[in-house]
Amino acid sequence: MAVTSRSSRAEAHQARRAAVRDLLREAELDALLVTDLRNIRYLTGFTGSNAALLLHTDGDAATVFCTDGRYTTQAAAEVSDLERVLDRASARGLVARAAGAARRYRRTGFESQYVSVEQYAGLQEVCGDVELCRAPGLVERLRTVKDDLEIEALRQACAAADRAFAELVDQGGLRPGRTEREVARELESRMLDHGSEGPSFESIVAAGANSAIPHHRPTDTVLTTGDFVKLDFGATVGGYHSDMTRTVVLGTPADWQVELYDLVREAQAAGLAAALPGTEVAAVDKAARDVIAGAGRGEEFTHGLGHGVGLQIHEAPSLAATGAGTLSAGMAVTVEPGVYLAGRGGVRIEDTLVVREGTPELLTLSTKELVVV
Repeated sequence: MAVTSRSSRAEAHQARRAAVRDLLREAELDALLVTDLRNIRYLTGFTGSNAALLLHTDGDAATVFCTDGRYTTQAAAEVSDLERVLDRASARGLVARAAGAARRYRRTGFESQYVSVEQYAGLQEVCGDVELCRAPGLVERLRTVKDDLEIEALRQACAAADRAFAELVDQGGLRPGRTEREVARELESRMLDHGSEGPSFESIVAAGANSAIPHHRPTDTVLTTGDFVKLDFGATVGGYHSDMTRTVVLGTPADWQVELYDLVREAQAAGLAAALPGTEVAAVDKAARDVIAGAGRGEEFTHGLGHGVGLQIHEAPSLAATGAGTLSAGMAVTVEPGVYLAGRGGVRIEDTLVVREGTPELLTLSTKELVVV
């Protein structure tokens, strides 16, 4: 597994903070109070459970990171390039600090999508002459396009999932008589063995008629010969999530299963081919959906085609008929069409990819041939 140097990580965090400052200047803000822990990790590398960041347009010398005493040593290691202060009430402490230099922090943005009414009232109590301005989504706007370090973390997360799935199949983990829960636990254990910090989400293992439920939770349902088994799972590396779905058949597939699988695979190929820079996200969804609708199965494709993936398992952009915006090179997204026949069975095929000029870079590399076990 590739190891990224501390200096490379620090340079990436510095570049990300500089990009946020450009957005702050456009919004005529002097600073941004960052309170979402995922955004703090993106901008500083800090992985603890309590922190806030007061990012000033004047640069890193004027930017302050705050956490509490539990993380003194960890913060010194992970955020060595910024001024660090300790306050259990991290956000409130930084706003009070800004109030002491109100002329410099005259208009300070905050992540209003994450701040509750009660939290906002607490910040107002100490802000003095600082004007707290709603500034939702500034960091998330940057997070949609991944840099090289982020893509490498995604590659490693996808590789851990690929290896775990290959072992599960090759070593008999998918066989009649096992339960969905048993398979899910083994799959997640194998991802840990291959470097995952933990599952990206609760793994889906859905056998037989359950495979027609898009987000089925594993139960004690027993795998049976003739079943479709749908597996939707992901690994996490460096805080970045992978996401992959494969559907297999236990025993010789019936004609209807081959037909359904081939349809979904054709739709997924169409979606992948459309995932190019400059393409409207709704058009990517349509490219795959039209294939399924053309086969008379449009009403059985009941969800969007895909979503962004990164520090969150679901983040912008949304590849759906209702999605807005266009794809850009460097975005990491999923393409995951599915067709679900209630009471009978369903198929979903999903990959994580990076949008590139010409053709997307697939990060999940497990075969998409129909696997028969």
